[in-house]
Amino acid sequence: MNIIKQICNELNLKENQVKNAVKLIDEGNTIPFIARYRKEQTGSLDDVELRDLNERLSYLRNLEERKEEVIRLIDEQDKLTEELREEIKKAEVLQRVEDLYRPYKQKRKTRATKAKAKGLEPLAEIILSEEIESGSIEDIAEEYIDEEKEVANVQEAIDGAKDIIAERISDNPDFRKEIREIYYNEGNLICEATDSDKQSVYEMYYKFEEDVKKIANHRVLAINRAEKEEFIKVNLAVPEEKIISILSNHSITNEKAITTQYYKEAIEDGYKRLINPSIEREIRNILTERAEDEAIKVFAKNTKNLLLAPPIKDASVLAVDPSFRTGCKLTALDGSGNLLDYTTIYPNEPRNEIKKSKKLLVEWINKYNIDIIAIGNGTAARETEHFVAESLNEVERKVAYTIVSEAGASVYSASKIANEEFPKIDVSIRGAISIGRRLQDPLAELVKIDPKSIGVGQYQHDVNQKKLGESLDGVVEDCVNSVGVDLNTASKPLLEHISGLTKSTAKNIVKFRDKNGNFTNRQQILEVSRLGDKAFEQAAGFLRIYHGDNPLDKTGVHPETYENTLKLLEKLNYSLKELEKEKLDNIKVKILEIEIDEPKVDLATSGKSFKSLQDLKKLNLNTKKKTDEEKYKERIEFLSQELDIGIPTLEDIVKELRKPGRDPREDMPAPIFRNDILKIDDLKQGMMLKGTVRNVVDFGAFVDIGLKQDGLVHISEMSDKFIKNPLDVVQVGDTVNVTILSIDKERERISLSMKKKGKTK
Repeated sequence: MNIIKQICNELNLKENQVKNAVKLIDEGNTIPFIARYRKEQTGSLDDVELRDLNERLSYLRNLEERKEEVIRLIDEQDKLTEELREEIKKAEVLQRVEDLYRPYKQKRKTRATKAKAKGLEPLAEIILSEEIESGSIEDIAEEYIDEEKEVANVQEAIDGAKDIIAERISDNPDFRKEIREIYYNEGNLICEATDSDKQSVYEMYYKFEEDVKKIANHRVLAINRAEKEEFIKVNLAVPEEKIISILSNHSITNEKAITTQYYKEAIEDGYKRLINPSIEREIRNILTERAEDEAIKVFAKNTKNLLLAPPIKDASVLAVDPSFRTGCKLTALDGSGNLLDYTTIYPNEPRNEIKKSKKLLVEWINKYNIDIIAIGNGTAARETEHFVAESLNEVERKVAYTIVSEAGASVYSASKIANEEFPKIDVSIRGAISIGRRLQDPLAELVKIDPKSIGVGQYQHDVNQKKLGESLDGVVEDCVNSVGVDLNTASKPLLEHISGLTKSTAKNIVKFRDKNGNFTNRQQILEVSRLGDKAFEQAAGFLRIYHGDNPLDKTGVHPETYENTLKLLEKLNYSLKELEKEKLDNIKVKILEIEIDEPKVDLATSGKSFKSLQDLKKLNLNTKKKTDEEKYKERIEFLSQELDIGIPTLEDIVKELRKPGRDPREDMPAPIFRNDILKIDDLKQGMMLKGTVRNVVDFGAFVDIGLKQDGLVHISEMSDKFIKNPLDVVQVGDTVNVTILSIDKERERISLSMKKKGKTK
């Protein structure tokens, strides 16, 4: 099966979709560009589907390369048969290729290689042949005693021969495949404490057992970490006798042979000494890889929702980075995120300058016309929240506050980007600026931070860091391009994530802008140093220019379709001026008003006899009154042909013209703004609250309900229906209604339910 067909089968896609997507990727087009501007070729595959396709494409191409490499290496040893070549070629996974190569792989010194060096391979072949039914193997083994080769006696000769057989059994690809399946389907993962009296967060795994095939991904990662930190020992329990029996049945054909007992001993040794530890490692690796992949997907999904949180536009923000000893850092930002002022107050322990701090806070709120206070969720967050809530009682104008995740703010503070933005500002103040700006525009601020530092994942430090980094980089790229950026205000870090741009070209755009002033049209981008036609093609549609020469430049319409778009506007009697004033809301109505030749029905046929019920249905279909949706679809198809443009692209153009420059993040749930304070003592079982989802993990979701600690909604309490994955119900940033199930004040744990009725004990 070729790669294209295999991807089609695995991802349930049409051959034409996959062929075109692969061609576009190979031509150097980015995933965001293909997803947005090449829908006709790919059948409208979205960025997630395209990244999955690209991942499989990369794996399968690497697999093909490895197959060719293995065939070459075996052929160089003059051991390649046509049968083996075909076996390697039809292998569908890398593990199978490696199993087939294993017997021919050059090994380091093993007991078997040492035995071969001693000239004991012929004796091993005699045992394997099972042909001798009389006499004594000891008599035969005497011939192989050789002091020069360090074979001192009969027993050493027989043991060496058995070592050769054991390795051959271990290297058999079919045996390994069958045993691997038994381990996975019938094995149990068993955990035991290294010291059962030692307290830790891993106590539930001190005596734990679960079927390999059933164990949850998050448990695999927790067990791996507990084992690494030496709190537990882990092993696999498998049906050893069954496996050895299967190996014997596959191998031994003559029970009467005098060598049978030695053959059996070699088989048992091959399994216990070589196969068992190897396959156990493989199964643990399979479980870990599966768990890591799932954790990375959860991390990516959470990161995407965090990045696409709606911006709070034109709001003046007072950002507070809370602390005890070093004080709370305050920064005032205008509606565009520009720094107006900064200082430090000490409302918390040990200084407790509450009165002085409150006075300054109120003064700043009035002086800078503050609309919202953003409080970081780190150390002293809830104590500071309490102080802010009390202070707001003394403010006449309407001001609210919200808690903002400060994960990664310290990473940003000490970064090169922060140093370039605020060279004369203290590192601690930069963190407060970041907290305020990530409320005003989460995407623009969070792209400055390594996505791994944003902290919305599960076991992010335990998973494959390269794979995690690649996944999150893809998420950031997709998010930035789905929103688009203002070419005249976007920072260098934001521009770096635009399709087709690099760190170098992003830097050159900023330099060009600083030197020549604002861009007035997209074509000017071609004047930027090192930005050629291909980069322009990939980037142009995602770069917005507001108040420029051409109103289309503020939309997601690509310059390559400007001519078609102008023809569409002309056909609908619109002008670019109306687009500039954003007065195209009724474009769908105008499309419905287009006169097209309706297919006419010859009513004379109604008197004729119909050959089939299908003919009659066709007549009824043509004579019934059409809905507006059906009419709109027909007119889009008509316009598509008349303007010589694909239907998906035309629909995207219409969508852009209706709301030019629209921010897709507007549809996402806004953060919860508060004026009051909630304490754990205020909570009661059965109480209904509104909260914000801060993190989603395999076993549930953590929800901020306005306390120091987030509450946990276990997966079993997320819906009245059974669900497999919490992400099917909630996403980071969602506003949810929750019911308090239980409160553990001592351990500061709150259990929540999202079920309609909730539960009370």
